[in-house]
Amino acid sequence: MRLPIIKHTVDFIEANDEDWVNETIELLEHMAEAKGLKDEELETIGELMSNFYGALEVHKAIKNGSTRKEALNNFMERVMGSIN
Repeated sequence: MRLPIIKHTVDFIEANDEDWVNETIELLEHMAEAKGLKDEELETIGELMSNFYGALEVHKAIKNGSTRKEALNNFMERVMGSIN
């Protein structure tokens, strides 16, 4: 996960609507099923999807009252905790 991509996507959600991101995730899931994709392409699709899911989680925390900084920090702590 890349924090700059998550932040940028949260900006997009705040300026537009989270439905756009949900629909983009659906499209990427569909694209991942295409025949003939290389491993690198699947990895890129997966990375984008995980960043978009992360941005949705951060946005949800912000809607529930967290500051942007708190929401980002808490999300990244959870991610790092799950890796360790």
